[in-house]
Amino acid sequence: MQILILGGTGFLGPHFVEAALAAGHTVTLFNRGKTNPHLFPDLEKLQGDRRAGDIAALEGRRFDAVIDTSGYLPREVEASATLLADSGQYLFVSSVSAYRDLFRAGLNETDAVAPHPDPGNEEIMQFYGPLKAQCEQAAEKAMPGRCTVIRPGLIVGPGDPTDRFTYWPVRLARGGEVMAPGSPDDAVQLIDARDLAAFMLRCVEARQHGIFNAVGPAERLRVADMLGEGARALGVEGVNLTWVPAAFLAEQAVEPWTQMTVWVPPDDPEFGGLPQVDGSKALAAGLRHRPLAEIFVDTLAYWQGLPEERRAEPRAGLPEPRETEVLAAWKAGSSATEAA
Repeated sequence: MQILILGGTGFLGPHFVEAALAAGHTVTLFNRGKTNPHLFPDLEKLQGDRRAGDIAALEGRRFDAVIDTSGYLPREVEASATLLADSGQYLFVSSVSAYRDLFRAGLNETDAVAPHPDPGNEEIMQFYGPLKAQCEQAAEKAMPGRCTVIRPGLIVGPGDPTDRFTYWPVRLARGGEVMAPGSPDDAVQLIDARDLAAFMLRCVEARQHGIFNAVGPAERLRVADMLGEGARALGVEGVNLTWVPAAFLAEQAVEPWTQMTVWVPPDDPEFGGLPQVDGSKALAAGLRHRPLAEIFVDTLAYWQGLPEERRAEPRAGLPEPRETEVLAAWKAGSSATEAA
């Protein structure tokens, strides 16, 4: 197959490129040439800037499949999908954030997406979900019946620039008393970028169209099991998990997702359903998840291979002094309650 990837050199993109090349496909990259330009020197590289409307390098080209990992604004996706409409298939990487009712557990592909409350506003961080939903619609309008929409949950693994999941392998490897968020039974979801890439490739090879929630693992994962399995996989002895309730974390201004990463309180009025999305359709279509232990080991190895200056400034998670402070406050409050 002749495959075009819009992006291809960030986090998810390289994993897809490597999977496609390993399967014998021909891959062309289209991007700005600014992120990891050293990657894939032997591949055809087309240069342009979608945000600026510069996609002239794609004119007159046709591919068996177009993989869009870099579309965040509907006008970007509309332009690329329209220009490439003679191609066989358009696979757009969206997000579970596209759903309207993220407070509700069990969301599936038939549930409503989020409307944009301020149409035309392109502030990506503020309107990430609604914009992704509009991107999906733009792709389908340009190539009706030939689109595949993948809605991943939290994407993790080697190469992750966000450090959201990475916080936990790094923290567990340090050992000692670890502040664990909420209740041990709270659900979490994640998907390794390599597994997501493999599923994307499967969808284009099989001409699988439609919408798929790409979340994992296959069975419900408790935060206690994630942390316990992670500690065992890393061979860390003496890890002591101290569970701190969500209400106390909120009092201490400790944020779920960004500081207590991966985790969201199940009763969160806006995002309680985020780690409880229904992934059964993708599983039936061939999505496979690698063992959680492997993800922990590989992610820690990736982190340890980063430059020291990068590791000195994590982009997510709770700094060690703040963790110590919150744990002390929790214990002091618990002791006072017991004494009373």
